[in-house]
Amino acid sequence: MRKAALPPVVDENTEILILGTLPSDQSLAVGQYYANPNNDFWNLLAAVLNQNLEGVPYETKIEILRAHGIGLWDAFRTGFRPGSLDKNITDKELNDFEVLKEIAPKLFLVCFNGERAAEAEGSLRAHGCKTCHLPSSSSANRKNQVKRLLKWTLAIQR
Repeated sequence: MRKAALPPVVDENTEILILGTLPSDQSLAVGQYYANPNNDFWNLLAAVLNQNLEGVPYETKIEILRAHGIGLWDAFRTGFRPGSLDKNITDKELNDFEVLKEIAPKLFLVCFNGERAAEAEGSLRAHGCKTCHLPSSSSANRKNQVKRLLKWTLAIQR
């Protein structure tokens, strides 16, 4: 099934952009980033930001991210993916990252949430962005949670 990215969650105060691949089926169904409760994204950010996000409405989570200068988007504008596993994404098209210069002029760091998202690194570096690779927030990547949290913390806390 061909899938499309959600709109970027960025504004003029975005300094850090966390870039995923494509939204999961659950995220697409509700129009919210990281809607699958099995994904550790919101738990990781809660720990990094020292903020309780459990049970917090999505709109409030986004406000909290914006208050910390953090934005969300996806590496791919579209792609073919049966189910929600990143490893199954094929026939993908990168998002147009040129728009970031206009809508997020303070952006200085793009963090890739997993290796598949990092396929956009060349395009973002060509636009002058500093980049870093984060261990995926996927529930399939829980082997070393302490190390994963440390990497997220070091990247996002400035």
